[in-house]
Amino acid sequence: MAQPASFDWLAKINRSWTARLALDLLPENKGPKVEVFRGSVIVTPHAVFDHQEIELELAHRMKRAARQTGLWLYHEVNLVSGDDLFIPDIVVLRSSGAGKVSVDISEAVLLGEIVSKGSRRKDVIDRPREYAAAGVPWFLRIDFRNRVPALALFALEDGEYRPTVAAAAGSVFAMKEPFEFEIDPADLVED
Repeated sequence: MAQPASFDWLAKINRSWTARLALDLLPENKGPKVEVFRGSVIVTPHAVFDHQEIELELAHRMKRAARQTGLWLYHEVNLVSGDDLFIPDIVVLRSSGAGKVSVDISEAVLLGEIVSKGSRRKDVIDRPREYAAAGVPWFLRIDFRNRVPALALFALEDGEYRPTVAAAAGSVFAMKEPFEFEIDPADLVED
């Protein structure tokens, strides 16, 4: 018989966590992000409103461009990489995730992270390293210091991400791959 989904499992499980274990035992929620990294559960509260605004605006604008090339864009979905469970801010997939709870990282074409003040190391070093090791071809970093957004696109080369294009607010970020997309990063913020 299946176990009921509950956050109580966080206190009951006394062994390394896996993506499958988390997906099977923990409930779907609109609360904090619950990820698994190297056997540990990572619980993160929602980011500040600026982060959320940038994420939604960027996902909305990029989605149409991705679909025109046969790719599928989502934000904050369950991405399984071996035993790890990531929830990137932006996810571009080779195929639709419709009806799925999670998708394997091998389906990812581009993963994007908005750098948060409290998780800078994770967003700038740890996650890109893991995504590169999994073979994700493109990584998009959205930085937001002093309320000034900047975007940088990285391509996977020889197992590491190398910058291909970058722009800060007031200039044009124009990427050609994995699909064409242009934006002034300043357009991602409300004011």
